[in-house]
Amino acid sequence: MVMTWDVPTLLVMFALGLVASTFGAIVGLGGGVIIVPALLLLGPSMLGMDIDTALAVGVSLGALVFTSLTSTLTFVREGKADLRSALFFSTSSGPLSMLGASLTSLFDPDAFRRAFGYFMLFMVVLLLLRNRIKPYQGRWRYMRSYTDAAGARHEYGFNALPALVIGGIVGLISGLLGIGGGVLLIPAMVLLFRFPPHIASATSMAVIFVSAVFGSGMHLARGEWDWLLVAALAPGALLGGWFGARISRRIGSVLLIRIMCGALLLFALRMIIT
Repeated sequence: MVMTWDVPTLLVMFALGLVASTFGAIVGLGGGVIIVPALLLLGPSMLGMDIDTALAVGVSLGALVFTSLTSTLTFVREGKADLRSALFFSTSSGPLSMLGASLTSLFDPDAFRRAFGYFMLFMVVLLLLRNRIKPYQGRWRYMRSYTDAAGARHEYGFNALPALVIGGIVGLISGLLGIGGGVLLIPAMVLLFRFPPHIASATSMAVIFVSAVFGSGMHLARGEWDWLLVAALAPGALLGGWFGARISRRIGSVLLIRIMCGALLLFALRMIIT
């Protein structure tokens, strides 16, 4: 069946891309956590077509390409996206996102989604208790520094192997579920590598861009793709990626962490319940 191209449908798709991408860019999650279930719900009733999980994931990753592109460019201009660090994570996240994409239609996702949901609840608890958890005090091989608007200097870093392992897991999850991977990458950056929250969310979007390009390419090659759906989401995704990055700079680190925790909590509950 072909998507119904009427004005109300196009407005809904634009709004879906805009809201999901704005929220995803603010917290560095990408927005796929909203797009995938929305497509599954709206497919038969509004779009006039059946959308299975593999197609929803492929289209979501296609929209994430546009979201992560505009948000990353905005974060780079503001000096918040650490592209050198993103390169390490992307080295493994890109190829493994293709593997995850190839498994979407073969893997029964129900048990995995529930297990991953419980894991994300654990990540939320760690983020909320981060001030009571003694952070890693050693020096990573690759150290970075960032001076915030208040003049405070923050040091963070990583080693190549942990970065590659985490990046690979992020890419696998991104390609498999179409959610971007920031749900795992941001807690790892903040809790393990001591990334400042704003740098973590901005750098996450750069990694998501690479994962989305590779993952959506695999879904396209497998036929789990719909150009009309991606085109309908793209304008809102482009605008939302830019808008979310602009909003993010007006949010303090403490509030940003709370928003991240709220988003991760909602995501975890949806993964467990659905």
